Amino acid sequence: MPKKTNYNNGYSRALPALKGVVAVVGCDGTGKSTLTADLLANLQAKGPAQRRYLGTVSGEVGDKIKALPFIGVPLERYLAAKAFRAQDMKKKIPGIGTAIIMHLFSIWRALHLIKVMRLSRRGVKIIADRYPQAEIPGFRYDGPGVIATSSDSWLLRKLASREQKLYQWMAQYKPALVIRLNIDADTAFSRKPDHDIAELQDKISIMPQLNFNGAKVCELDARAPYDEVLAAAIAALSQVEQPTNG
Repeated sequence: MPKKTNYNNGYSRALPALKGVVAVVGCDGTGKSTLTADLLANLQAKGPAQRRYLGTVSGEVGDKIKALPFIGVPLERYLAAKAFRAQDMKKKIPGIGTAIIMHLFSIWRALHLIKVMRLSRRGVKIIADRYPQAEIPGFRYDGPGVIATSSDSWLLRKLASREQKLYQWMAQYKPALVIRLNIDADTAFSRKPDHDIAELQDKISIMPQLNFNGAKVCELDARAPYDEVLAAAIAALSQVEQPTNG
């Protein structure tokens, strides 16, 4: 199990939560995609709202990459393979080249968070699918993807330091609400039989440990009938206080 690390040293400013930003997090099989779509529809009925993906390389992002002429398909396969390896912090990232690619994924994530911040300031409500955190390393948990030890090269150590600082910076900007979908491994695997059950178990064990820098968290049981999950999530949205951005 990845070690929980205090990545927040030097980044302890108490920034207000991002107004109108709601993050939906949870293991694969919890129904994040369906819930984010329905929550978005609920918000759009009341005013401007958008859904934003704040993971690394997703299926939808992969489809956009594959659409690139000539290089799209092989590039998507290459990046997806690298991202998959980076999700497992038990496997050491091989080489500085791969570490650079991982860091570029993190920069991509940070750029999308900046877009979310700008939309929030304009009064646009945001449903975020996943959210970066600086508590536990590993792309699988939306934490830093590049780590290094004292025995690694100076360049890898430098890159890992930059990666940690980037996630420390992102973690300052917590959402107004985190909706955490909880599930057991057997149920998740029954919904996602193409996934490795060991990976599902790993993520399920880690997700409850994340506090997203003290953000307000609504815990929902994703095993419940979907109508109940949706109703509870909508009720949580209505109760969120709308702090002002700093």
